[in-house]
Amino acid sequence: MARSAHVDTGLLILRLGMGLLMMGHGWGKVVDLLQGKEGFPDPLGLGSLPSLALAAFAEFLCALLVVVGLKTRWAAVPLVITMVVAAFVVHASDPFSTKEFPLLFAIGFLALALTGAGRYSIDARLRDRR
Repeated sequence: MARSAHVDTGLLILRLGMGLLMMGHGWGKVVDLLQGKEGFPDPLGLGSLPSLALAAFAEFLCALLVVVGLKTRWAAVPLVITMVVAAFVVHASDPFSTKEFPLLFAIGFLALALTGAGRYSIDARLRDRR
């Protein structure tokens, strides 16, 4: 069954909105990583720099993949994990209002992981070629 153009337009808006907003957060982490900045939270016991690298990878590179719609379902998974860790590990003792922000991102990226990118994406172009 073919999806409606409204659904695909909605997925495009969700991808662009979620991905571009996340890339803004990720860019700061990329800069910090390139400068070797220490002091990033280490919620999983990997060390500050590896934790920063994983967050930068998810929040910038994976978010970029979501924006263009390339490997969207796979790219959304590290974003969901990063946001769940931020909400429930990094901000475990903070009030719910602090957890809200990463949870909203987690929900949006989870929706994209389940639905895929939609018709207006590189994923769809590649699928149509096959």
